[in-house]
Amino acid sequence: MNRTKLVVSEAFRSIGANISTSFAATMTVLIGMFLLGLLVALGSWVVSWSDHVKDQLEVKVFFVDGVSPRQVNAVGAFLRTNPDQIADYQFVSRAEALQRMKRRYPELTANLPTNPLPSSYEITPRRAEEVKELSAAIRSQKFAGVERVKDGQQTSKRILQVARVIEVVFLVAVAVLLVASVLLIANTIRLSIFSRRREIEVMKLVGATNWFVRGPFMVEGLMCGLVGAVAAIILLLIGKEVALSAILEGVDSPDDVRALGFTLTALILLGVGLFVGALGSGLTLRRYLKV
Repeated sequence: MNRTKLVVSEAFRSIGANISTSFAATMTVLIGMFLLGLLVALGSWVVSWSDHVKDQLEVKVFFVDGVSPRQVNAVGAFLRTNPDQIADYQFVSRAEALQRMKRRYPELTANLPTNPLPSSYEITPRRAEEVKELSAAIRSQKFAGVERVKDGQQTSKRILQVARVIEVVFLVAVAVLLVASVLLIANTIRLSIFSRRREIEVMKLVGATNWFVRGPFMVEGLMCGLVGAVAAIILLLIGKEVALSAILEGVDSPDDVRALGFTLTALILLGVGLFVGALGSGLTLRRYLKV
């Protein structure tokens, strides 16, 4: 207990004696965590949107005019035997297809003398990446009464490529921001440690362990990380309440497309801020412990 009190008191004394560098380290954490919070919110929303778009990918099996119920049931039986690939499927009759067309494009269906639309199965794969394989499996069965199998190959390929790029860019951006934050904090705290290098050398010469010397600086880094992260969360909360509603006004977003919850984002920022502050201090101090 006495050792812990000594470490904490030394950390507070260091902050008071080096207020400018401590402030600079805290501001570095604040800026880094604020940018990280924006990136997490924007990135998670974009990833959610890409998942929503991937969920819209489906395979359609169109039947010829006059297809018999037996031929339709044969396709349905095949779909029921593939639960590993197929998440859901639905039969759409010619009448239902026409009703959908009337709702979506009333100007095109106003004066139709007959129903030109075929009946079909709409099939949703378990994984969007399996659209092509699923359509190929259906084609290979060569069902009687099937006119064509459509999987939107070019569209699905482009959507999957865009979604993959979005996920990779998001992960790379987060990693780069974290590395940059650690390096900036390490360089800032280095000024404080450099001014006390003689004191560290004396402590090492009289027998102080590395962890005893490192303790106050680690606590100092943790406090800078905590204060900076809390300040960033407050700024993000103000931005969420004031600016977000104005930005999203008029934006038509599906209900299942949303960013990561603010509470979880705040917890992530707190954890990352503490980790970055402690890591920056620990990495910087290593060279001065070699006495």
